[in-house]
Amino acid sequence: MDSRGLARLDRRIAGCRACPRLVAWREEVAGTKRAAFADWTYWGRPVPGFGPPGARLLIIGLAPAAHGGNRTGRMFTGDRSGDVLYQALYDVGLASQPASVHAGDGLELFGVRVTAPVHCAPPANKPTPAERDACRPWLVQELRLLRPTVRAAVVLGAFGWQAALPAFAEAGWTVPRPRPAFGHGAHVELDAADGPPLGLYGCFHVSQRNTFTGKLTPEMLRDVLRTAATRAGLRPAERG
Repeated sequence: MDSRGLARLDRRIAGCRACPRLVAWREEVAGTKRAAFADWTYWGRPVPGFGPPGARLLIIGLAPAAHGGNRTGRMFTGDRSGDVLYQALYDVGLASQPASVHAGDGLELFGVRVTAPVHCAPPANKPTPAERDACRPWLVQELRLLRPTVRAAVVLGAFGWQAALPAFAEAGWTVPRPRPAFGHGAHVELDAADGPPLGLYGCFHVSQRNTFTGKLTPEMLRDVLRTAATRAGLRPAERG
């Protein structure tokens, strides 16, 4: 695993200014802040992936939240969606603690990396197709760097699924045609001509809309994570 290559990629991502609308929005949010976080110095830049360089399981979301990742500088950190995700990762033994509050809180992930197809916080949590496509090369490069170790991926939500499939294809895996449809619990094996296959799993996004309405329950999320972790060769626990 090229850990230095992944670190360089993360630094390059954090300096990206390719999408004018996203640059303007993330910096506006960082300047105006939310009253509850008035004493914070917001990150206000693209948010790179988080997790060890030799990850066997990849979790792909949508984009950083305006007052979550855009504030803290770490994926799914400082917002309620992250609270749900990292609690579940802790419950199945893939995280060192159940909460992700800020980038210096000591959280470690075990064999798992978290990333997104769009690295900047978008207005209304809705990137445009052009912004999604402009950000894809970052995900492709991340996937290529992870190929020696990654064996499974969980994609959170239909947007992430649609954005990730072409990235997997560009990174060297074979995506079936027609493209597999997203659904909670969806599973497809992506073959590779020059390496082992990758198990791809769909999961409803950990958004407040899904978790507050019960569309996605903690048990449902833990089940997908356990299944994918086992496929990846990790040993999930049974805390939750």
